[in-house]
Amino acid sequence: MRVCVLGSGPFGTSLANVLAVHCDQVWLWGRNEQVVSSVNSRHENGVYLAGIPLSPRIRATLSMEEALEGARLVVSAVPSHVTREVMRAALPHLPSGVPILTVSKALENGTLFTMTQLLEDCLPKAFHPFIALLSGPSFAQELAQRRPTTVTIAARDEQVARDCQRLFQTETLRTYTTTDVIGVEIGGALKNVIALAVGMTEGLGFGFNTRASLITWGLQEISRLAVHLGADPRTLSGLSGMGDLVLTCTGELSRSWQVGFELARDRALEDILRSIKKPSIEGVKTALSAHALSQRTGVELPICHQVYLVTHQGKRARDAMTEVVERQFRQAA
Repeated sequence: MRVCVLGSGPFGTSLANVLAVHCDQVWLWGRNEQVVSSVNSRHENGVYLAGIPLSPRIRATLSMEEALEGARLVVSAVPSHVTREVMRAALPHLPSGVPILTVSKALENGTLFTMTQLLEDCLPKAFHPFIALLSGPSFAQELAQRRPTTVTIAARDEQVARDCQRLFQTETLRTYTTTDVIGVEIGGALKNVIALAVGMTEGLGFGFNTRASLITWGLQEISRLAVHLGADPRTLSGLSGMGDLVLTCTGELSRSWQVGFELARDRALEDILRSIKKPSIEGVKTALSAHALSQRTGVELPICHQVYLVTHQGKRARDAMTEVVERQFRQAA
């Protein structure tokens, strides 16, 4: 069986290694010539996952046509802000009637689309029944190191979700399926925004008690929006809600948490992104979309709103997080 992963970053590479357990050929497409050379010559992504061996069944390529030819599954693992561009480029070579699985966790700026809505917007209707997503608590590095991990695969068609599930089930990765696509997507996108807030409070020295409270308030906030948009509230208490939120708010590998921590030191966002060699962070972009979605729906997202003010309006992290905590205390009084 031949499958394709679009995106040769840490997560795309890790998922390619997972798929190689069951698939004869896994084609990994990317734009970085150094990554492609490293994967093909040394069976290692020396740029993003140095020292972690990759299956010899994985072949990397700069050619979209070569990567997609004959694929029975297509995984979109590119950053959210280039997903539309990449899928448009892929369309002439995209096989029909096969699952198209996105793993990006974000809301598109401007349209406020989730990633599956974005795929539906840029792909013909014939592809829509096969669109799915993978989400849940999963750092790429630990996934690549084969540490025990559990995730959720969501699709409107349960059979599409189950077809994907079989390919992603290994001794160290367990996948569960659901048809609650919107619940999984909102949980995966907004958890990055809440993680920025948690990083800020910890950088300000607010303590573990505050962290636990903020995670709890954040889950309530995410659930409120998701349910308003039609989600099953039980989804948000599962892997793609509470599970992903806890990981991103407490794990040292969380980029969103790291950026929030640095923002608490009054560092400029551009300087922080430059220092971690990231042009953007999903939580920062999603904070803008979450703010706009809150205004469109009338659903209050007070934590996301304060993160938006810090990341896009220049508000000091201390002022923003103090306001978050004081708001909750006033409501509890």
